[in-house]
Amino acid sequence: MCRTPSLLPPGPTQREGSVIEVRLDESDRLEHALKLFKRKVQKAGLLKELRQRRHYVKPSAARQLKAAAARRRRRRSRES
Repeated sequence: MCRTPSLLPPGPTQREGSVIEVRLDESDRLEHALKLFKRKVQKAGLLKELRQRRHYVKPSAARQLKAAAARRRRRRSRES
C-alpha cells in the first residue's frame, strides 16, 4: 500500500508539477516520510510563496522590494 501526502499551492492558477509527493513502502516510517515531505516543500519554495501571497503587494512596492534584494545580494557578494 502506498500513501502519498501532497500539498497544493493556494490560488486559482496551479502550475503543472506543483504537487509534491512522497512515495512510501510498507516498511517506511511515517517520521521519515514527513521529513522528506518537509524537505521537498522547502526546496520547492511553497512556504515562501504562501507567505508572499498572504498579502497583496502593489507592483511598485514589489519592484522596490526586488531592487532592495538585489542591492543586498550585490553587497554580500562584494564582501565575500
